[in-house]
Amino acid sequence: MTPASAPAAASATEAGGRVLDHPTRDEIRIEGVLHALSDPMRLRIVRELAAAESELTCSCFDLPVSKSTSTHHFRVLRESGIVQQIYRGTAKMNGLRRDDLEALFPGLLSRVLDAANRQVQRIGEDR
Repeated sequence: MTPASAPAAASATEAGGRVLDHPTRDEIRIEGVLHALSDPMRLRIVRELAAAESELTCSCFDLPVSKSTSTHHFRVLRESGIVQQIYRGTAKMNGLRRDDLEALFPGLLSRVLDAANRQVQRIGEDR
């Protein structure tokens, strides 16, 4: 079975008995990506991950929402294929799936991030 035809379960990340399902590259859909990026809090998370250029724990983000809402936002980003989440000990590490997104939708992520950064400069951080 090739990676492109592998079932979704094969794209799960497992560590310490915890499994997180991620879509394979071929399962990522533009409407899911655009939906995930349309929310100000999720866009803020993606902007911070892009600026960090490395994995960050969920607790690194100072979001003005409850923990359960924050968890929901990270789940939407993971299920849409924008982020990869991996457990390291008790920490859930988050990283952008830049290579997958660039292969599927060339230039999309960089254009959205550029536009979001210009908006923040123009009107301030989304809350």
